[in-house]
Amino acid sequence: MTLMSVRLLSVIALGLAVAGCQTSDASKSGSVAGTGDNAAAVQVTSATAAQPEQKNGRYYIEFRSRYALTYGHTYVMFGRLDKAGNIVDREVAGLHPATNSVVPYILGHYIPVPAETGESDGDTDDRYRSATWRVTLNEAEYNKVVAYIRKLQARSRFWQATTFNCNAFVGEIARSMGYKAPGHLLRPQHYIVKLREMNGGPNAVGYTGPPG
Repeated sequence: MTLMSVRLLSVIALGLAVAGCQTSDASKSGSVAGTGDNAAAVQVTSATAAQPEQKNGRYYIEFRSRYALTYGHTYVMFGRLDKAGNIVDREVAGLHPATNSVVPYILGHYIPVPAETGESDGDTDDRYRSATWRVTLNEAEYNKVVAYIRKLQARSRFWQATTFNCNAFVGEIARSMGYKAPGHLLRPQHYIVKLREMNGGPNAVGYTGPPG
């Protein structure tokens, strides 16, 4: 085997070890399924809704992370709620390479690769969620957020692991709403927990699952 071949194999192995924001969730299906009531999970809820809009809002945006083959994926889910606070409809926005192939994920740690900004495998399956933070909105607030998400999706053409990854995409949405956002190089679960802690305070409605 030539020296060049050895180096190439080393780069591929390193990429596989650190590739992030994967669209696949298969590796966690056995360990994550049914963990919603796991004693290791931390449920963060508000005993009394501190803000009137959080009690009466008909719309929501939820900042979410999920488990994946590597260190996970970060994205947002948004839509309408019924009077009881249950989700009526939902849409997903998140930045990820525009393929299920592992090759772009490896390359994306060195150069920008083409990206998609919609739903990826496992995003709406609560068995794979690792952390959430939900914010309820009135109609005007919701329309403003959705308009920003549409613009962000239109201009987010590339994914790169260290400069503009799934965390960075979600962080731009949070900042557009007036929230603070943590550094985008955190693991997705840690990113959402930190985002919630920085902005939600003691009455934040969210979820934290076991470490991924």
